[in-house]
Formats: sequence, structure tokens, C-alpha cells
Amino acid sequence: MKTVLVTGGAGFIGGNFVLSLVGSGRYRVINLDALTYAGNLDTLARVMDNPNHVFVHGDIRDITLTSKLMDEHKPAAIINFAAESHVDRSIDSPGDFVHTNVVGVYELLQCSLNYWKSLSGVRKDDFRFIHISTDEVYGSLGDKGKFTETHPYAPNSPYAASKASSDHFVRAYYRTYGLPSIITNCSNNYGPYQFPEKLTPLVIHKALAGERLPVYGDGRQIRDWLYVEDHCDAIEMVMERGKPGQVYNIGGNCEKTNLDVVRKLCSIIDDMEPESPNRPHESLIEFVEDRLGHDRRYAIDYSKIEKELGWRPKHTFDSGFAKTVKWYIDNRDWCKRVMSGAYRGERLGLGEK
Repeated sequence: MKTVLVTGGAGFIGGNFVLSLVGSGRYRVINLDALTYAGNLDTLARVMDNPNHVFVHGDIRDITLTSKLMDEHKPAAIINFAAESHVDRSIDSPGDFVHTNVVGVYELLQCSLNYWKSLSGVRKDDFRFIHISTDEVYGSLGDKGKFTETHPYAPNSPYAASKASSDHFVRAYYRTYGLPSIITNCSNNYGPYQFPEKLTPLVIHKALAGERLPVYGDGRQIRDWLYVEDHCDAIEMVMERGKPGQVYNIGGNCEKTNLDVVRKLCSIIDDMEPESPNRPHESLIEFVEDRLGHDRRYAIDYSKIEKELGWRPKHTFDSGFAKTVKWYIDNRDWCKRVMSGAYRGERLGLGEK
């Protein structure tokens, strides 16, 4: 059984990844998470008593702790999900993103490098550092084309800039020191256990409560939507068969405007909640002032990971969003518990012009 160290494993994508690995029975997972507002142990409830899951409350900037975990558990791979990840929050508090996404990744890389150097033979050859990044590092696309792995970086938000910086550090540690690292850049994820400040869970949460559904600007911003379970499958493939020094773009082949997504969610909720007094839920849509520096279009070309590793998304726009809405309807108590912290659905990212 392979032991892996997952950072940020109580968050949305990291939590789904941990549940997938532990559930497969093929991995022992050491799960390090700082439990900030977006990380919570409710996500991990079904594996907290599993002997193949070890949860550790801590920060990737704590080099004493991360070094101890690596020396004690001897992971075959380190998968870094730990990040401040919300664009609106980065507009309000960019410093937090620098501390975690840049400084934190540097500290984790340095500990990983020291650990990797201590290995020998097959263990050293097979070790991997997997860094989970975003398509937002590439900036905004025009009406045509998709982001490939060689697309130039042009981040437009403090969040995207912090992730771009961490990507460059990971690449530099491979080129300079030989640390066997891989970067993945994904499109917009959706699915179970997502903190309700992101578009999909926020719309579901507000629609079920009969509240107004905020849509930024004209709602025509285009994103490539990726169901989180598909993303987790791709990361596992990268961990097992990806080549050090490579970048793999992971997308859902699902370009939709934000307004398309909100309307689809409303339609699904109409069908699943036929007794709701708020039907049709689309009537709750309210256009609000656009986000500062809002990128117009993202789209991922995932042909490289499809060709080299055989991955492609399994979920369609209809199937993925139907599963997502059903999960949130069936897990309203989870939403209530995670919303009991500092965030309660208010508008973030207004900043100062």
C-alpha cells in the first residue's frame, strides 16, 4: 500500500481526492490541513476512523511539522492542494494569498527537496511532487482557442498571480535541483463538498432558501466546467504515470457561461423541488456589479493528458450538475455547518477601484 502526503486535504478538491484514495483501498493518506474557513472535517467524516487515513492539523509553512511528517511516514508522493483559492477574497486580502500560495509552497518545496535527497534507489526514483494549480494563471482567452500547457502566463487577479508564482517555483525546483515535480492546471471545478462562496454551491444554497441569485456583470463570462470526481481521477493518473517536469492541463470539455450554469441549476432545482414556493427559481436571478478585473473566457485543451495517460472526463454538463444539485439537497446540514463560520453568503471582492 502506497503512502502519500496530501496537503489541503480537508478542502473541496483535496477532500474529494482523499475520499477517493482512501476509498480505493490502495493508499494510506497522511492528510495535512490548516482548517481555514474553506477546510472542514465534516468533508472527511467517513474516513476519519479509517486506519489508512491520518489527519494532521497544520500549515504547510510549518517546516518543522512537514519535515517530521515526511521523515516519519516516508510518503511516495506529495500532492499539494493547500491554497487560498477564491478570486474575490484575493481582491480583498491579497497578502493572505502571497503567504499561503507563494511562501507556503516555497517552504513545502524546500522540505520536499530535503526529504527526496534523503531517499535512495527505487524510492528516490519513484517519488513525485504534484502541484495542483489553475487555468487562471494563463489569463483570459478571446472568443477562440484553448489553453495548452505551453500557453504564456498572464494572471489578472491576485489569486492567479499567486498561483502563477507557485507554479514557477515548482518548475524551478525541478530544473535547478531535479526535484521530480509535476504541475496540473485545471478548469473550474464543481461538485460535492465545495465551500458555498463559489458560484455553484452559492446558487444552490440561495435558491433553496428563496434568496436572490447574484450574477456578475452580464453573466456571459465563459468557463470550462469540470466535475470534481473527474479531476480527482486525473490527478491520480498523474501521480501514478505522469512524467516529472511535465505540465498537464485538466478540463471538462464543458464551456458554459456563468448565466448558463445558473439557469441550469435553477432548472434542476425546479425538477427536484417541485413543491418549492420559489419556482421557477430562475426568477430569483439578479445581475450585480461585475468583479474587478473579471476574465472573460477560460477553456482548457486536455489533449495532452488524454493522449499520454488516457484520461478524459466522464461527466457531461447535465449529468455532473444533476449529481451536484442532488448532493447539496441531500446534505443541507453540511452546508449549514460550514456556513456557521466567518462567511455567510455576503458579496466578497468588491475592493476599491
